[in-house]
Amino acid sequence: MGKTIIEKIIQAHTRDEARAGRIVWMNLDIRSARDFGGPNVVKHYEREYGDSPLADRTKIFFTFDLCAPACLLRYADNQQACRDFALKHGIKVYDVDQGIGTHVLMEEGLAQPNSTVVGTDSHMNILGAVGSFGQGMGDVDIAFAFRTGRTWFEVPETVNVVIKGALKKPVSAKDLTLFLVRELGTKRLALKAAEFYGDAVAGLSLAGRLTLCSMITEMAGIIGFIPEHNNAAGKEIENFAGAPFSPFAADKDASYAETIELNIQGLPPQVAVPPSPTNVRPVAELRGVRINSGFIGSCTNGRTEDVAAAARILKGRKVKAGVMLKVVPATRRVYQELLAKGILQDLFESGAIIVNPGCGGCAEGHVGLTGKGEVQISTGNRNFAGKQGKGETYLASPAVVAASCVAGQIASPEDL
Repeated sequence: MGKTIIEKIIQAHTRDEARAGRIVWMNLDIRSARDFGGPNVVKHYEREYGDSPLADRTKIFFTFDLCAPACLLRYADNQQACRDFALKHGIKVYDVDQGIGTHVLMEEGLAQPNSTVVGTDSHMNILGAVGSFGQGMGDVDIAFAFRTGRTWFEVPETVNVVIKGALKKPVSAKDLTLFLVRELGTKRLALKAAEFYGDAVAGLSLAGRLTLCSMITEMAGIIGFIPEHNNAAGKEIENFAGAPFSPFAADKDASYAETIELNIQGLPPQVAVPPSPTNVRPVAELRGVRINSGFIGSCTNGRTEDVAAAARILKGRKVKAGVMLKVVPATRRVYQELLAKGILQDLFESGAIIVNPGCGGCAEGHVGLTGKGEVQISTGNRNFAGKQGKGETYLASPAVVAASCVAGQIASPEDL
């Protein structure tokens, strides 16, 4: 019997038989911790292992993206604790000026296709976009991974998702992703991997692949892979990886838990209504909902392509008086690209607030939380009550967020 993609990646990192349902000991290529969870990793390590050496410190990294730079004393303390530990053990730190950790690991060529990468980020599985098995884990597990270079893992089943139809502008990867979150919910991929097939996903840019794979967490899945790709996406991944893009493909006789077919022909722009990412409706049903603020960024929609899509709508227009639009590039590299292309100038002239690279807007400690009674439209991945503050958050694409901030209410780009 053949293997799925996740089975092949794990098999390349274990002596055990990697088959769905089996627990194996898996070697880890990259072990990381961010400024959320990282301080506890340090505490666990020092308590359990003392001054014992790390398992290959060249494969261990800290990434600071939560509260960057620190805006609260506890985050300043947490980050410094990680820096001190890193200095003691010779670990590289991607500090508060670098951006979202998962994106940095990708850009630095550390998250290679077919590799295994773990960290304290619940969206570490976004790395499925480049064919890497990324996985978020708890503090104790990461401390153990720092010490040993491996972890145990139950090999998940895989769901085969076949998407029929094509995306038509202004519909984007985020609209496709929100549609999938609605259709698949939190049960059909629960604790499973997914492989996505079809022309619509094969044609996604790297930014679009990252958008889709970043929200597998919101579907309760382990990770998602997009085996087929276009030349542009493959080339961008190759440039980061420094090697040909040759991700594993599933065997023709691989065993799947289920095959799901979905048709997206004629899909309109989508919006997730609070309090759940699965509560998705067409934007037309929400026209007229007044907003107080907008957010463009996060690991889901913080790439140059995402911000550029919003800037095309904002250029020559103004954010409506009384509305606050926050834009947070995913990484320093993205920020540089936005500068070079004049995109930040267009955003600035529209009235948007541009913030330094990082996660932004996702949780307490990030830039741009919502106050009680505030209504926000965001390109983020979660809109649970209290996640971004006491306000209400709607999830949408960068284009819809930009159009809404111009209109002062939820709107499609076509409405302007």
